Amino acid sequence: MSSSKTRCLLVSDFNIQPLADFINHDETEPACEAVVAPFGQVTPSLLELASGDSQSRYDAVIVWTRVEGIDDIENFGAALIAAARHVKHLFFVTWARPYFQRDLGIASMRSGGSALNLMRMNVGVCEHLSRQQNIFVLDSNAWISAAGAKAWSSKMWYLSKVPFSSEVFQMAARDFKSAIQAIQGRNRKLIVLDLDDTLWGGIVGEIGWEALRLGGHDPIGEAFADFQRALKVLTESGIVLAIASKNDEAAALEAIDKHPEMVLRRSDFAAWRINWFDKAQNIVDITNELNLDLSAVVYLDDSPAERNRIRSALPAVAVPEWPQDVFLYTQSLLELRYFDKVSVTDEDRLRSSMYVADRERSKTKQAFQSVEDWLKSLDMEVSIEALSKANVARAAQLFNKTNQMNLATRRLNEKELLDWAAEDQHEIYVFRVSDKFGDYGLTGLLGLKVDDGRALITDYLLSCRVMGRGLEQLMLSAAIDRARCAGVSEVRAKYVPTSKNAPCLSFLLNQSQFQNDGEHRFKWPVSDPYPCPAHIVVKK
Repeated sequence: MSSSKTRCLLVSDFNIQPLADFINHDETEPACEAVVAPFGQVTPSLLELASGDSQSRYDAVIVWTRVEGIDDIENFGAALIAAARHVKHLFFVTWARPYFQRDLGIASMRSGGSALNLMRMNVGVCEHLSRQQNIFVLDSNAWISAAGAKAWSSKMWYLSKVPFSSEVFQMAARDFKSAIQAIQGRNRKLIVLDLDDTLWGGIVGEIGWEALRLGGHDPIGEAFADFQRALKVLTESGIVLAIASKNDEAAALEAIDKHPEMVLRRSDFAAWRINWFDKAQNIVDITNELNLDLSAVVYLDDSPAERNRIRSALPAVAVPEWPQDVFLYTQSLLELRYFDKVSVTDEDRLRSSMYVADRERSKTKQAFQSVEDWLKSLDMEVSIEALSKANVARAAQLFNKTNQMNLATRRLNEKELLDWAAEDQHEIYVFRVSDKFGDYGLTGLLGLKVDDGRALITDYLLSCRVMGRGLEQLMLSAAIDRARCAGVSEVRAKYVPTSKNAPCLSFLLNQSQFQNDGEHRFKWPVSDPYPCPAHIVVKK
């Protein structure tokens, strides 16, 4: 078995082998290998995991039971939490009941009714599990609802103890893989959109913005408006929007600014390329402007020819098939699994406005003769905090998504970060940045390990949005100051190369004060001062 595979254990009180088969044969990343715990041995399996004595180590455990098999919800929740302490990720699948289990009809939703009790059990166990940061909930009701009357199979239950259809297990496998991708920071963050017949109905350059089909008492216009609303909701959870359209820029921007039914306005887009050039090059230009990798992009376009062009020219960009029927646009968007998240942070909610503010910063840069003068004009402020439960969600996002300015490219979840920082001689600090244009949010992370009279920089990473503005130097200065306070004589750093973190090595090599042994190992005598950039104020 490849060591790069995510190892999964499936624990259930029914025959869950079909789910293992779908997980093992799913070719999407990450590659997984699923094994099934002994049939019906839910409690013994959880106890073995909780003991830490299991001979096999698992990256993920899925626990999917029938509600009939749960006698005590508190004890069950406690067993899940105890098991989760010895695995990277544990997934609990919510309970559901068959569509044909009507009981007494409307009485099932009254006090004491079976349907209402099931809702309460699901809510109760979810609230109980929220105490453990590496436990996640998968919603079985979504799979069962999508499969409809075919979700349950009484015949398969009696013949082989498989209660669900293949459709349910297949959707469960897809959601599990999407969840692992989100935990590993592989979710995408930028949607690049076409305009004509994608964001609105009609060709704006031919008919003018007044004649576009958008909103109003028109079913097609209403569908386009709802599609824009769905995109707007995504921006509120950290997804960024951009435009790549073959169009006249003045006419397109006029429509965005003036059409009364537009839900998305100019301020909702981080960047745009509205011209007659190749869209593949336009997408590359957009990602360069936003300092993002092409692997962060999802491209939506009603034109099959343009979709195929992007697929062939930019294979890292996700280009889903798009329906010709506008009535399916919103549904198709919501079905995409590219945007799954572990949690939504304050930085996520503000990301679109942050990019808009950055556009304003870039405009002011042209008025200065030097980068140094421009940086001084920004009035940058930084606050440095120790890692805590209050900031660990965003810290984990940064830790698992940052690639370019990243010394070691370790990947740890929230619990692992907190556990690592709690060990003796370990410290993790996060850096929040703001300037006169707005708040960048939590953008940097520094990990230190003090050992044998030296301080080792274990983690040094910075968001691409603030690279080149002096934060790199400030973080090194903070590391040396912390080492000095710890009474050590030397700070060391070991660069671990990846396919994407060459900018980090380039920066370190340009720090002439750091001694380099030629093998990506750097050191700095604490007795030598390391200057903090003068244009940045560190808030106390």
